[in-house]
Amino acid sequence: MDKNPAWLIENSDGTIEIRFEERPLIIDSTEVKALTMREPTVDDQITAQRAKGGEGEAEVTLIANLVELPPATIRSLPIRQYTRLQAALAVFYA
Repeated sequence: MDKNPAWLIENSDGTIEIRFEERPLIIDSTEVKALTMREPTVDDQITAQRAKGGEGEAEVTLIANLVELPPATIRSLPIRQYTRLQAALAVFYA
């Protein structure tokens, strides 16, 4: 049995697909039904930790980098959609 929710898909290349089919993201006036998050490198983590603003800002910076979106876009997401990105990130640390 798969331990991940149906909206979180681990791909064979090490990336994770996060689906938003029932409630798509709106990014730059475009409906987005899925994002792909690549696996973080040690450098990604160090760069994120250097972000000003504490742990929350570091996490936003890291997630933004891994899904190739600006941090401001990640900050503007509704919390239910952001928690999906947090869940995807946690898979890499499990």
